Amino acid sequence: MKISVYVDGSGGSDGGFGFFVKETGESFYEKKSEITNNQAEYLAIISALKKFVDTDNEITIFSDSKNTVNQLNHAFAINNEKLRELARESWQIIGTFSHLTRVCIHRTGNLEDNMLGS
Repeated sequence: MKISVYVDGSGGSDGGFGFFVKETGESFYEKKSEITNNQAEYLAIISALKKFVDTDNEITIFSDSKNTVNQLNHAFAINNEKLRELARESWQIIGTFSHLTRVCIHRTGNLEDNMLGS
């Protein structure tokens, strides 16, 4: 089964991260203040990966963060230690999947509404 998971995150004092599963309509959102946008994007991906870690499904993670996707795909360098830690955690989980793709997409207008359950 193919599963499409859309992730998003935002930083700052009202920050948070989450994901939306297209096929099931399931969503997850966690508020987390005082993180950067890039940290929030990584946390969104990590939370989605953890959700599907024990599945043999073909998972595609869609993110609007070109930076994060390219860092995880080893195309961009990671110059921040906290982001390196989050990338290492991501790669550790990614290594457990046999069918996982990470794709950068343009921002979708209703993704945050879906994650918040609106």
